[in-house]
Amino acid sequence: MDSWHPESPARLRAIEQALVAGGLRERLLRFEAPLATRAQLERVHDPRYLDAIEAAAPQSGLVHLDPDTALNPHTLTAARRAAGAAVLATDLVIGGKANNAFCAVRPPGHHAERGRAMGFCFFNNVAVGAAHALEQHGLARVAIVDFDVHHGNGTEDIFRDDGRVLMVSTFQHPFYPGSGIAGRSGRMVNIPLPAGSGGAELRTAVERQWLPAIESFRPQMLFVSAGFDAHREDGMAGLQWVDGDYQWITRWIKSAAAEFAGGRIVSLLEGGYELSMLARNVASHIAVLMEG
Repeated sequence: MDSWHPESPARLRAIEQALVAGGLRERLLRFEAPLATRAQLERVHDPRYLDAIEAAAPQSGLVHLDPDTALNPHTLTAARRAAGAAVLATDLVIGGKANNAFCAVRPPGHHAERGRAMGFCFFNNVAVGAAHALEQHGLARVAIVDFDVHHGNGTEDIFRDDGRVLMVSTFQHPFYPGSGIAGRSGRMVNIPLPAGSGGAELRTAVERQWLPAIESFRPQMLFVSAGFDAHREDGMAGLQWVDGDYQWITRWIKSAAAEFAGGRIVSLLEGGYELSMLARNVASHIAVLMEG
């Protein structure tokens, strides 16, 4: 989005280097993300919004949609591939060609609302994947787990009234984008955490509020908005998670998926901007997903 912007190509380069250094790269099935189709995007986005954002895309330079979110000439192609990765991963996991999947994508997606780009996000990748599971594969219930430091306002906006989708999340509050408090329900289990919260608060939220919701809803597949910016080394926020907390939450997600969803998980990268921290925790997240 610009040379100063934290949502930069260096994020994916750092992750790739960590996968190589940890010996994980050669153990993974790897796929080139396709472009999401217009029909796949329209499952979760207003057609008028898709028209408007395509019309706004520049031939050169940057066009800012808000102070933090800008289009360059290649942004929408990248965003369509990020959403397309969720579609392909869903097909692979439901089709039994992969046990689970992690999508190393950018731009992220969970702030993108049905009719609005914001927070570095253009298309809601996790929502595109979840809607594909419901509409294309005929699943009756899916759950979205969001552990980014920011509330997934876009995901809630898209699925608030859809009884087939459960969303469980933790996020720092008060903090950007300021949502997640109003409208909580049995299917929108959003747990605000004050700045300074660490692993103990995460575990309490999961065990006392996420777990009963998952057990009651019994999802057939889990999607994950995997943000790593709640880590204490990520200076853009104020939560105090450590590496072990991400390993713990990944194992919890695997356990829930094994119990209710046949082990089916599609995880998608959201935030995380301190490169060393991001790289090692994504690699650890993937390593846990790969455990037998």
